[in-house]
Amino acid sequence: MALYKFLFLTVVFSTIYSCTAHYSTSAKNFAACTELPVLNSTLSWNYYTSSNRVEIAFRKSGIDDYNSRWIAWAINPTSTGNLSFPVYDVSATYENNSVTIFATLELPSNTTTVNHVWQEGPISGDLPSIHGSSGDNVMSFGTVDFLSGKIETIKGGKGMVLKNVHGVLCAVSWGIMMPIGVMIARYMKLLNGADPAWFYIHVTCQSLGYLVGIIGWGTGMYLGAQSSGIQYKGHRCIGITVFCLATTQVLVGMLLRPKKDHKYRIFWNIFHYCIGYGTIILSIWNVFKGIGILEPGKKWKEGYMSFIIALACLALIFEAIKWYSVLRRRKNESQKTLDDEATGEQAS
Repeated sequence: MALYKFLFLTVVFSTIYSCTAHYSTSAKNFAACTELPVLNSTLSWNYYTSSNRVEIAFRKSGIDDYNSRWIAWAINPTSTGNLSFPVYDVSATYENNSVTIFATLELPSNTTTVNHVWQEGPISGDLPSIHGSSGDNVMSFGTVDFLSGKIETIKGGKGMVLKNVHGVLCAVSWGIMMPIGVMIARYMKLLNGADPAWFYIHVTCQSLGYLVGIIGWGTGMYLGAQSSGIQYKGHRCIGITVFCLATTQVLVGMLLRPKKDHKYRIFWNIFHYCIGYGTIILSIWNVFKGIGILEPGKKWKEGYMSFIIALACLALIFEAIKWYSVLRRRKNESQKTLDDEATGEQAS
């Protein structure tokens, strides 16, 4: 039997095994075997230089319910152009809580290194459903040299670099600079002699955060347009909402801010506070969603969470100091009023 374009077989599987024990199977022996870097998989093969044929056995483990999952392995021998190549003797076995895909490939002449991808996903109604779009499921590809046995995982690339740039820009702007700018506006004004310095520092911090955030948001929209098959709808919708709220805040703050003694200033303040705090809450939430998508490592999530917790603790301390100062000032003003009234009565 010959297949063309790519090898793709949907099957089921289960527990973990050692690659060294997989040089031979109940069906045949294999001269080479390597553990693939993700998804608990191994690849074994025999390469025949005279015919340029490769016998492969791709094995997957780690799932107990064989009715609920599918697995696949595929190659692209030439990276570009015609993907047709003969594939023979395709079969699969399920034994010892593992599934193995067998096939014999006939590679193009003078080709020993190929691009390959392996994948797993759920089964819904006896049909394969889309695999995961983060973590190991987006890192299960690389190159394999059937002659030397060298296996490489393709890391980074333009798409991954842009994702990292998007994540860093948005985390710094929306998730760090914006909250700090809000705290400056709320608490720095309590310092004696801080007016109007606090206002200009607040505006500078928020303006820089907004400009950096625009770049990060634009990068995210570009990534979404380039990967129509993978959509993070929740993350995308929150990101668009944050951008719209922040843009509204900037325009209203620059063009429609009434003077302090204006009768409508109180309504502007309410609007400004609601939009501002709403933007911050959504921004922090979306940063955590973005970290969950990129999965850069546990330390990054813990680091950002530590920053937010520290910022929240500082806010609680400053809030207590603020209300203590406000209540003390009101008490002093009230006492001064009583003293003035008593002085007036004595004078009369």
